[in-house]
Amino acid sequence: MVKLILASNSPRRKKILKDMGLIFEVIPSKYDEKLESDSFSYDKIEDLATQKCLDVVRRVDKDSLVIAADTVVVLHNKILGKPHTKENAFNMLKALSGQTHSVVTSICAINTKTNRAATISTTSYVRFTTWTDQMINDYINTYLPLDKAGSYGIQELPPNYLDKFEGSFENIVGISPDSVNAVLKQLEYNYS
Repeated sequence: MVKLILASNSPRRKKILKDMGLIFEVIPSKYDEKLESDSFSYDKIEDLATQKCLDVVRRVDKDSLVIAADTVVVLHNKILGKPHTKENAFNMLKALSGQTHSVVTSICAINTKTNRAATISTTSYVRFTTWTDQMINDYINTYLPLDKAGSYGIQELPPNYLDKFEGSFENIVGISPDSVNAVLKQLEYNYS
C-alpha cells in the first residue's frame, strides 16, 4: 500500500485533507521558497510546488505518494507573499482594499513507486470591501496574519471585510479538495 504524505505543516491544509477522509503523514518541506521576482506566472508557482514535493520525495521510502502545494495571492499580476512584519501586512491589505485579487494554489503530487507526477493549479477570486486604516490595524492586531500569503486568511475575515469570492473557498484557505482528488486520480491512488 502506497502511503500518502503531505509536504506541509499548514494546519489549514491538514484539516482539509482530514475532512476529505484521507489518511496521511506530515513531512514538511524544507525547500526555501524565495522568488526571484514578484511577477506572477503559473509556471513559477507550479515549480515552487514541485520543488517542495521533490524535497520530501528525496527523504521518504519508495512506497509513498507525496503531495505539496503553494498558494499565492496575486494583485495586478504581482505576487503578494507572506508579510513577516506588521508594516508589510498593513501595506498589502491597504493595496487589496476594495480590489478583486486572485488566489492561486498549485499542487504537485509524486508517486515514488512509479516515479509519476501530476500538477494542477486552481484559481479563485476574492474581493474585499473598502477597509479603513482602523479596520486594517484591527485585523492585523487580532489575527496576526504574518504567516499568510497576502496577509490574510479568508476563513477568519469579519463579515464586513469580504465583499465576495468566486471559485473554491478551500482553495483560498489553502488547498482545493477537487484539485487534490484530480492529482490523486491521475496517479491512480484510491482512498475511498
